[in-house]
Amino acid sequence: MKPKNKFQQHILEISKRLPKITEPQKRWAYKHCFDHIGKRNAKGIITCLECGHSWQDNNSPLADAILGCKCPNCNTQLDIKTTRKRVFKEIEYFGIITTCGGFQVIRYFYISVYRKAGEQARYSCSEVVQRWLSPNGKEATIARLRGMSIMYYDLWNFGSKLEIRPYHRAHDIEPIHFYPRQRVIPEVRRNGFNGEYHDIHPLALFRSILTDNKAETLLKTGQTNLLRYIIRYSAKDINPYWNSIRICMRNGYIIEDGSIWCDYIDQLNFFGKDTNSPKYVCPDNLHKQHDLYMKKKEAYIERQQLEEKRQKARENEAKFKELKAKFFGISFTDGTIQVRVLESVNEFMEEGRAMHHCVFNGEYYLKENSLILSATIDGKRIETIEISLKTLKVVQSRGVCNKNTEYHDQIINLVNKNRRLIRKRMAA
Repeated sequence: MKPKNKFQQHILEISKRLPKITEPQKRWAYKHCFDHIGKRNAKGIITCLECGHSWQDNNSPLADAILGCKCPNCNTQLDIKTTRKRVFKEIEYFGIITTCGGFQVIRYFYISVYRKAGEQARYSCSEVVQRWLSPNGKEATIARLRGMSIMYYDLWNFGSKLEIRPYHRAHDIEPIHFYPRQRVIPEVRRNGFNGEYHDIHPLALFRSILTDNKAETLLKTGQTNLLRYIIRYSAKDINPYWNSIRICMRNGYIIEDGSIWCDYIDQLNFFGKDTNSPKYVCPDNLHKQHDLYMKKKEAYIERQQLEEKRQKARENEAKFKELKAKFFGISFTDGTIQVRVLESVNEFMEEGRAMHHCVFNGEYYLKENSLILSATIDGKRIETIEISLKTLKVVQSRGVCNKNTEYHDQIINLVNKNRRLIRKRMAA
């Protein structure tokens, strides 16, 4: 693709100054980016897949699998695998962090290895992407062409040139390793970088501290956990939290978990707490306080939902009475167990809450062919009974959490003996 502006033209021109990857850099990548395998067969013969040398091994397969061994020919430390497989292919990405013409450059190399028992390993290395950052954070991407694919990002056209390309997700490469000898532009060091990446991708870290003074402040003040969270969760806007973050900085409080802390501040705002007070924003035990306010919020939401259900129940009260008013007042007992018809939607709600079942949430009070009764002993709820108004049979009788009680059969017998009371009301 041709450069579209002077910035891209400049990047493409100075990219020609970048040196080719050196042989020591390649050897380092091949050594550290791949596992080095010793293939062991059923007869105990180990073949080094680096140099192709084979020898008889007298150690146990378990010991070799755990400890590995060194090839006596090339002295490579090997991971021993007992397998009949003969050909091993792997690909990885390797990165080099460097500078060129006053720009920060991150270079990505596609490296592969082909190993076959009895042959020397064949490695290859090809540069596929370069990410360029100016001192003010402006970006450009130089890359090879890719094959057309939605599923696979590794389909590089190695016959194409490294040219200016529009950004694609395939250019966001996570190399398995970066070369240890690195160079960064002065502006990156000025903005707080001291050689530590804090488990943040170098490109994302450099971009953030070059373009966002808040990210620079977080890095310089040691708030790296929060910085990592903000960078990784790019949709998170840090501005609503900035005043609270400044309070933490002023009090020397290091945020140990960015995600939990931001969620905690959201909960404080939900309850109207002062998020400019060190008492709240600098908790001694962040996770404990977070969980405490989470439970408070859950309880608050439950109360709100309960109130909504009560409002809905009040709206349905008239319809319920229209359906079931003729059964109100029905009650009977055998001397121990008292059974009575539930006579309001509020009683359904109380029954469901006390018995931990769905008689209220399931809106049984609006079922035309069901009649709900409550069985108690000395005022304590025992079971909730549903009777079919079509057959006058007990459909179900449930205790706490829908479990049967020791009185289950006694309750059903009592209800069956008094079905005539329901039948009379239906005929009235």
